[in-house]
Amino acid sequence: MKTIKTCHTPRALAIAIALLLGGNDAFAKLTDAEAARLGNDLTPVGAEKAGNADGSIPAWQGGLTAPPAGWSPEKGYVDPFPQDKPQMVITAANADQYKDKLSPGTLALLKKYDNFKMPIYQTRRTAALPAEVTAKAKTQSTQVELQGFGLSNLNGSNIPFPIPKNGQEAIWNHLVRYLGGGFERTYHWFPVRSSGEFYKVGFRENRVFDQNMDRSMDNHLFSFLGYFLEPATLQGTVYLVREPVDQVKEARSAWIYNAGARRVRRAPDLAYDNVSDGTESMRVTDQYDGYNGAPDRYDWKLVGKQEIYVPYNDYKLSDKSLKYENILQKGTVNADLMRYELHRTWVVEGTLKAGQKHIYGKRVMYLDEDSWTVLLEDAYDTRGQLWRIGVHPMIQFYDVGVPWYRANIFHDLSNGNYMVSGLDNEVKQPWKFGVKGRQADFQPDALRRAGH
Repeated sequence: MKTIKTCHTPRALAIAIALLLGGNDAFAKLTDAEAARLGNDLTPVGAEKAGNADGSIPAWQGGLTAPPAGWSPEKGYVDPFPQDKPQMVITAANADQYKDKLSPGTLALLKKYDNFKMPIYQTRRTAALPAEVTAKAKTQSTQVELQGFGLSNLNGSNIPFPIPKNGQEAIWNHLVRYLGGGFERTYHWFPVRSSGEFYKVGFRENRVFDQNMDRSMDNHLFSFLGYFLEPATLQGTVYLVREPVDQVKEARSAWIYNAGARRVRRAPDLAYDNVSDGTESMRVTDQYDGYNGAPDRYDWKLVGKQEIYVPYNDYKLSDKSLKYENILQKGTVNADLMRYELHRTWVVEGTLKAGQKHIYGKRVMYLDEDSWTVLLEDAYDTRGQLWRIGVHPMIQFYDVGVPWYRANIFHDLSNGNYMVSGLDNEVKQPWKFGVKGRQADFQPDALRRAGH
């Protein structure tokens, strides 16, 4: 049986009662005493600084904050731990021995695919953020509050709830986590059929958060431009998204430029379970970046913490000498290129509210305690059957202080298809972080120009 750690302090019980009586609005912001724990017994992001009881999870020592000697961005994010070898490999044959440290989703994948294996490496707590980011988060932690399905007094914090009291707070930590303030990247994704056949989608995106814009706007989290580069059927299509902090108060604004029609149109359905272009229905819109968008259609329960094997420090997937055909296999990606480690995760369960619409009736997210990144997602259909599994390998982008995805992998248990996104092995341009933007460049008028 899996061990889930829960909290039964008087404050936690009072909060639970408040939730029953008054909903999410009843939650209080952090006290000064709670905030003082950040950087002491807790890390600056709110994780337990100490290791676990048997030492298999070490104490956090500040993370990985410098690239390997002789590194340059053109080389890609090379493995800083090339000497590491797997301590063991979990397969279908021995999975039951470790099921207390496996999610239902990874256990199901082990049972379904002979080539889905989990090489287990020593745990390295590499996640680290710039000091100014964590300092701002600590200052704001006593001010930020849930307000309906949005936030008040966020003021640019990337960790609004370092000591979360409910599931929605934990999800918000993922939604606003630090990604360099802004970034530009070109990458590929691949829908892979159960037969092993696949095709390539090329995509370039530019996402700039409000604090990196030339002028700040009220209720503005970030703006996003996404360009399809290939295949020919999608080439020239451009997405524009203006993401508010509170998407119930103000809905996400989205537009699409269609190169064939040469016109810009509103895209009000670019949210929730709308199927993303070029994904063969293997990923819905709110699964981009692990999870995104308004959290209002689900009741989010903070189940507790669990030590679990998650994809972590997957630098082998960054290897620029790899061709995509070396990565993509029938059923799943090449297991020899994956790395799993034991980490503490926050387990958050989202249950679809009565009267709300979504193809997923329940979703269980496993968030890394050191970065608030969703590393695993178990998505259930509306009949309660485990359906799709998100496996999201993460690395520390060591030159910029950004813990983020190396890839996003979505498996469909019902048909054997999968999709992998975020690969750049055959892309020459390095990803850029710290990108700044102008509000004028993220307007519908700019879309037509962007499509050329």
